[in-house]
Amino acid sequence: MSTEPCKYRFGIYEARPGTRELYKDGRKLKLRPQAFQVLLALAEKAGDVVTREQLRNRVWASDTFVDFEHGLNTAIKELRAALNDSAAEPRYIETLPKLGYRMVAAVEKEGAKEEKEIHEVKEVKEEEISESGRVEREARRIWWGWIAAVAAGIFALTLLGAWIQKRREATTEKAGTPRVAVLPFDNLTGDAEQEYFSDGLTEEMIVQLGRIDPQQLEVIGRASVMHYKHTQEAVGQIGRELGAQYVLEGSVRRDTERVRVNAELIRTKDQKRLWSSEYDRELSNLLELQAEIAQTATAEIARTLHTGRPVNASASAPESGEKYEAYDLYLQGLYFWNKRTVQDFEKAIHYFQAAIEKDPNYAPAYAGLADSYLLLTGYSFSPGTRYMEKARAAAKRALELEGNLPEAHTAMALVVQNYDWNWQEAEKEFRRAIELNPNYATAHHWYAEHLGFRGRFDEAFAESAKAQRLDPLSLIIGADHGVLLLYARKYAEAEEQLRKVKEMDPNFSRSGVVLEVYIAEGRYAQAENEINKWKQDGGGGVMYWTAKARLYLRTGEREQAKRALQMLKRLQNPQTTDPSVMVWGYLAAGEREEAFRWLEKAYQTHSNMMTTLKVDPALDEIRGDARFQELLRKVGLDTN
Repeated sequence: MSTEPCKYRFGIYEARPGTRELYKDGRKLKLRPQAFQVLLALAEKAGDVVTREQLRNRVWASDTFVDFEHGLNTAIKELRAALNDSAAEPRYIETLPKLGYRMVAAVEKEGAKEEKEIHEVKEVKEEEISESGRVEREARRIWWGWIAAVAAGIFALTLLGAWIQKRREATTEKAGTPRVAVLPFDNLTGDAEQEYFSDGLTEEMIVQLGRIDPQQLEVIGRASVMHYKHTQEAVGQIGRELGAQYVLEGSVRRDTERVRVNAELIRTKDQKRLWSSEYDRELSNLLELQAEIAQTATAEIARTLHTGRPVNASASAPESGEKYEAYDLYLQGLYFWNKRTVQDFEKAIHYFQAAIEKDPNYAPAYAGLADSYLLLTGYSFSPGTRYMEKARAAAKRALELEGNLPEAHTAMALVVQNYDWNWQEAEKEFRRAIELNPNYATAHHWYAEHLGFRGRFDEAFAESAKAQRLDPLSLIIGADHGVLLLYARKYAEAEEQLRKVKEMDPNFSRSGVVLEVYIAEGRYAQAENEINKWKQDGGGGVMYWTAKARLYLRTGEREQAKRALQMLKRLQNPQTTDPSVMVWGYLAAGEREEAFRWLEKAYQTHSNMMTTLKVDPALDEIRGDARFQELLRKVGLDTN
């Protein structure tokens, strides 16, 4: 008789001693041999304490030159990372200070027949074998009969499921909230420099439609629809990829005084054109024209669905005549803001300021200016004191001019969160922005980050899911969802999410956060490779050496860390560089006192680092220090 190898199951995990492998939901996880042996020792005595001495004798007895304390601590950290476990609130491994560890999850042992049972089977008498064979044949007959009945049942259920699915698809349009994608308007001017105008018109149409009651219409975000700019994909395929039942597509041509816009509404499942129209207007009436197209398209969708509900298009169109020049400059600012590089943020600021000079009462330009300063702070690795007060002034003025502007509320939320650490006020502003425009993907995106910074991960994932639904192809929303998973210590899921983003665009820098997953899981060679890619792609500056320092902090390579610290000292500029970079350099070099001195500087300059204090895994090294806990209190992150 053959024997099955033993397995230990706990929760969604399975440890296989025979192959020294750990599986999660059938997927193999990477685990070093020492960590697996510690896990096995705990699983074997689930519910009982396994002392540090017992672990030393079992796992490290033959390793004379190994630092046992460091090795055990590293193994426990690696296990908790693999199990998404927490030392503070353990679900699997509990620490008993100065004593040892205990597996607190229920463990089920499978397989491994005892030798006694095998021996007894071998000594069974001949007549018992014969009787056993008869019983076995009868059991087999009953078994196969049961299998046949189950198979028939499954077949029937499959047919029923297919019928239900077909009925569901047939009634989706009537029962669910329809979704529309505003595809990039074609620029028919023949002038590539006018791309900003057609792109801006697309974005403004998304905003106009987005302000409609979300129970009547969901609107796909800008980043996702821009994926289809200059492509020839069929409307049906686009609908399937975006989950949209309708697309609004069109073209725009303008000269010095007039604009001609063609727009048509198409149902994606059969490519039927439900409505189309051509508009020829003076440029000064463009803002009114956008509101008119949005209202007409939405009314047509409602009529098609036979909802019988009134269509609430956007608020009344803004006065347009004297605003047109400011609006045109505003569109150019949006064009560069969406490119999301330091240089393009600076260009966006130039155009938003020019728009304000043309019309000092144009609220959207102030909101765009605030957003530019906000993101420029993070993208340029600058201290908060450099741009944040400018962002505050712009957001405040936008709200004074137009109190119901969602973009202005979102900008103000980020200011009071990142600069004032006023978490309650920030949440209030995010909620107000979402109330004003439930289809505003960026508001859901940034609110998800806000909740994640506070450790409210269930709520954060729900908001992030809304942002992804509204803008499914957005690289930044997808990448920041991966960062939330990282902060929640869901490392395997974070890696998978960030890889998806990298597959969409291998050059998208934010997906490089996957190196933090590698560091947290102790996969240092992969982290090193990821960091080196930055240098190959033209990096090698502050961010490169900061990443190196974060890696050396975990690996304990002090000589390498000292080199990284020296490079950061050369590159750090007190006026333009966030002090947090020096925190990592000194921590890696083992100079904790100096690291805390720079951490205080980061606090004084309102570094973006302050927002992630509660959840960043890299800070676990100093989380137990009383000075760190005091800093958490000062920025309001000592509670939810």
